[in-house]
Amino acid sequence: MSSVINPTNSVGQTPIDLVPSRYALQIGDIDALVVSDGVLPLPTSTMATNADPADLANWLDYMYMPPDAFDWPLNVMVARSGDQTILIDAGLGGQFPGFPRAGQFPQRLQAAGIPLESVTDVIITHMHMDHVGGLLVAGVKERLRPDVRIHVCATEVDFWTSPDFTQTVMPKPVPAVLKTTATSFYNEYRDRIRTFEDRYEVAPGVIVRVTGGHTPGHSVVDLISGDDRLTFAGDAMFPVGFDHPEWHNGFEHDPEKSAAVRIGLFRELAESRGLLVAAHLPFPSVGRVAVDGDAFRWVPVIWDY
Repeated sequence: MSSVINPTNSVGQTPIDLVPSRYALQIGDIDALVVSDGVLPLPTSTMATNADPADLANWLDYMYMPPDAFDWPLNVMVARSGDQTILIDAGLGGQFPGFPRAGQFPQRLQAAGIPLESVTDVIITHMHMDHVGGLLVAGVKERLRPDVRIHVCATEVDFWTSPDFTQTVMPKPVPAVLKTTATSFYNEYRDRIRTFEDRYEVAPGVIVRVTGGHTPGHSVVDLISGDDRLTFAGDAMFPVGFDHPEWHNGFEHDPEKSAAVRIGLFRELAESRGLLVAAHLPFPSVGRVAVDGDAFRWVPVIWDY
């Protein structure tokens, strides 16, 4: 039984994943790869801070989800366009106690045949710890090329010099850890950070644009090539957001604007019929959005083997 639960490639080698942890797709001439960084547990109360608790409980039951805590998926992406290899977000990292199933992206990237040394650019959608923490893991910075370009919205960098948590509803220890992690990220990489204002084309067809809301400089990344389009939406939406886009997430620094951004992106994606990937939708998080009355409907793609 142990060989089934903990399989290896051959005797004495490192255990391999029991489930798929990466999903490749083609967006025109752009190669894209969704990589699971694992999951981290969070209280369900953070999922809908402005909802009636009974309504949230009903939705959780409807979705066959546990009532008190849930596993938050963590997804990052890699895009290859021209001679550039772009990492989009970097996951949580392994330096935070209590999250042993997160921080998987470095080894999973390696297993996909993409060495960290090949990454020419990194796009950070926002500076929360589960998006920059992976760059603070021992051995990661040392393997990144010295001329790697890290693209972050200037508004986001400015915000984390003195972040405002007054509208968030997070577990008590989290704000302090978010601040120290964002500060560590900036201090470690300040010489490689390239800030942008509103919209920036990092590589042919790889465009990062600011939405705000979740954080003041929160951004999304569009992959556009020919008639194909995919949007990596960072933390603009969560699983509950399709049925209840007006519900606020506890990690949103501007909840009202976040809801407006979420609805705007949903409508944009429904009209364009482009693909959606988001950091916290269940892996591989590849699908489309349809309008469903006053709400929206998530339409997962069929896995292409």
